[in-house]
Amino acid sequence: MKYIYMERVFIHISFLMLFSATLLNLINLFHDFDKSNKFSSKSMTIAFLCTTEFLVIRWFQTKHLPVSNLYESSMFLSWSFSLLYVILEFRNQNGLSGPITAPSAMLTHAFATLGLPEEMQQFTPLVPASQSHWLMMHVTTMLLSYATLLWGSLLAISSPSIYYSDTKDYCVLDSKHNCCSTSSKLNTLSRINVRSFLYPLSSNLKKCQLINRLDRWAYQIISSGFSLLTVGILSGAVWANEAWGSYRSWDPKETWALVTWPIHATYLHTKITNRWMGEGPAAVASAGFFLVWVCFLGVNLLGIGLHNYGWML
Repeated sequence: MKYIYMERVFIHISFLMLFSATLLNLINLFHDFDKSNKFSSKSMTIAFLCTTEFLVIRWFQTKHLPVSNLYESSMFLSWSFSLLYVILEFRNQNGLSGPITAPSAMLTHAFATLGLPEEMQQFTPLVPASQSHWLMMHVTTMLLSYATLLWGSLLAISSPSIYYSDTKDYCVLDSKHNCCSTSSKLNTLSRINVRSFLYPLSSNLKKCQLINRLDRWAYQIISSGFSLLTVGILSGAVWANEAWGSYRSWDPKETWALVTWPIHATYLHTKITNRWMGEGPAAVASAGFFLVWVCFLGVNLLGIGLHNYGWML
C-alpha cells in the first residue's frame, strides 16, 4: 500500500510539471522570456526525476523492468521523451525542440494515467516467454526508438509547415536560447554555403534559417532513432528464436515494425542523396510518424498477437 501511494504521488507531480512545461514551451514559441525558459527546464527536470522514481518503485515491486503492460510501456515512453528533453537541455539545444518533446511527454503520460482503465495500471507477473534477460535489451531499445523517431518526424513535418505559413516574424533561438537579430542572421548566412540548405532562401532570413536548422535536426534525430529501431528489431528476433523457436512468427507487431523500418530508411535515403527535398521527406516522415503509433498502440489496443496487452477487443 505504501508503494502504491508513493507511485501516485510521483505520477501526479510529474504530470503537473509536464503540463506546466508544455504551457511554457508553447508560450516561448511566440514570446521569448528567460524566466519561462528556466521554469520550463526545471519543470521538465522534476517531471523526469519523478517519472524515474515511479519506474524504480515499480521495478522494485515487480523485480523486473516495468514494461509488462501498456500502462508501464506508456509511462516508459513518456520518460523517454523527458530524457531527450533533459539531454538537450544539458547540451543547451532545447530552444527548437522543447515545444515538441514537452507536449509529447505530457500527452503520453496523460494517456497512461487518464486513458487506461484502473485494472490495467496494476502490475502483473511476466508470462514465461518474457522472463528473459532480453526483456531489458529489446523493449527499452524499441521504446527509445519510438520516442526518438516520433520526435524527429515532428521536426521534419514542422519544417514545410513553417515555410508555407504566413507568419513573417520568427524568433530563431541559438544554442544558448538567445534571440538573434536580422543583421546577425545576414552575417551568419554570408558564412554558410547556400547549397547546404534544403529549402530555398526566402525573403525572411529568420524563417529560412529556422526551417533549415529544424530540417538538419530532424535528419540527425531520425538517424539515431533508426539505429535504435534496427537494434531493437534484431534483438527481438534473437529473443523470439529463444522463446518460440523461430526468428520471426509474423506477429502483427513484428510485421508493423518491419513496415516502419523501410519507411524511415527511405527518409534517410532521400536526405543523404538530396534528390528529394522540401515536402517529400516531410511526407515520408509523416508516414513514419503514423506507423510508429500504429506499431506501439494500434496493435496493442486491438488485443491481437503475441505482443498483445490491450483491452479494446
